[in-house]
Order: sequence, then C-alpha cells, then structure tokens
Amino acid sequence: MYKKQYLIFLCCLSALNFAACQKVSPFIQAEGTSVETRIKPPSGFERTAAPLGSFAAYLRKIPLKPASAGVFFYNGLPKLNQVHVAVMDIDVGTRDLQQCADAVMRLRAEYLFAQKRYTEIHFNFTNGFNCTYPKWREGYRVKVSGNQVSWYKKGAVDGTYKTFRSYLDMVYSYAGTLSLEKELKPTKYSEMNIGDVLIRGGSPGHAVIVVDMAQNPKTGEKLFLLAQSYMPAQDIHILQNPNDPKLSPWYSANTTGEAVLTPEWGFVKGNLRRF
Repeated sequence: MYKKQYLIFLCCLSALNFAACQKVSPFIQAEGTSVETRIKPPSGFERTAAPLGSFAAYLRKIPLKPASAGVFFYNGLPKLNQVHVAVMDIDVGTRDLQQCADAVMRLRAEYLFAQKRYTEIHFNFTNGFNCTYPKWREGYRVKVSGNQVSWYKKGAVDGTYKTFRSYLDMVYSYAGTLSLEKELKPTKYSEMNIGDVLIRGGSPGHAVIVVDMAQNPKTGEKLFLLAQSYMPAQDIHILQNPNDPKLSPWYSANTTGEAVLTPEWGFVKGNLRRF
C-alpha cells in the first residue's frame, strides 16, 4: 500500500515539475508528433537542410510521445528531475542498459537498420572488441571471459528486429562513453551538423546528440536541439536549455566561451564528435 502511495506521489511530483518546465518553452507545438513538427524555430530562423534519407532527416522525424508525457526509468518509475520538453516514442527496455551513450548508439543503429545498411552497424566494447551486427545476424554470439571477448556460433541466420534489439543490449552491456568517444571523429564546433554528439568519456561520462538545427539566414547564427538518456536507463528526451529560458529548448552555437552546459552535464566545445 505504501509503495503504491509513494509511486503516486512520485508521478504527481514529476508532473508538476514538467508543467513548470513547459512554461519556458514558447516554441512547443503540442499537436506535433515529431521533432520537426513539435518544436518550431524562433522567429527569423529556418531549419537547416536535411537531405531525404539522411541521418538528420531521420532524427527530425522520430515519433514523439504526447506533449504531456514525462520521462520514466526502465523500471517504470518517473524521473524526478524532469528536464525535457519532449519524449521520444522509443522503448527503453526493461533493464538498466540504455543510458546516455547507449541512446546515441540506439538512434544511429535504428537509422542504419531502417536503411538496411547492416554492414555499417558496429560498435566497439570498452576493451576495443568490435561487435558487429552482421556477425550477430549470422547467428554468432559473444563470449566474454574477463577482458577476453570472442565470437561463437550459436544459431542460424536471423535478421528479425528482435534479434537486432538483442544485439544492441549486448553492446550496451560492454560499450559506453569511453569506447564511443574513441570511435567518433572530432569535429569543429563551428561545423556542427545534426547527428553530431557532445561526448565526454568517463566513469561516469555523458553524451548528448544533436537532433535538429536551425539558422538565421541574415545573421548566420545557428541553433540546435539536444537529446539524451541518462542514468539509470530512461526515456530518450529532448532537453531544455537551462542557460537561456527565452531560447529554450534551442541552444545557440554562436556563444562565446568553451562551455556547453546542459541540464545535467557540462561539456566543452571540443567534446563534439561525429559518426
């Protein structure tokens, strides 16, 4: 009984927190069902080009949960620190696996899977082992013994989505910010594109992904939106901008200084990476 009452209390507190956050976001269109239809650019800004079939176009069109949705952990509990303006309609799983770097890998892998670009789906474990989806698809599985990792044949070829998801769960278990940071290529902050990642490897580290951009054609100023998961594993969500409530959830790419502060982590411009 007390557990049920506590859960109700958490849900109510979470909802109140989110309601307060929404008041600082005049760019939210509640009826929108994707990033590009839910969050409009500020006056004078236009969304940057996103070629058909590109990762940028994919990220803009990811379905969102209803505007009133909160962020929940993998175990069904609501996150108390509701720092989002929108929640992606993507499952988080039932285990504490899909955290920050994992969410970035999930979005990239889902895009490549939808494109049938299977050979491009591969991620390194922290020890450097290259875990490739094509090998997993062929029926091989991974054996981990201490710091030693190897493939072994377990079953027949299986290209189902269920098997793809099991592959990702294995990646989440042995990859993270340290390994993903090494895999991604450093890129200039001034040349930021949709799909780029701000990442700081560590234990803990953190990673957020650029899911949309807009530009003012007169001034050249660029804006961007960020999405994250966090610890424990939780819904992937579009972040507020705690530094500029009038611009939130958009961030300006033309700020001075090196710091890029998000609601739950601080990055520097040199942390920007690209797939």
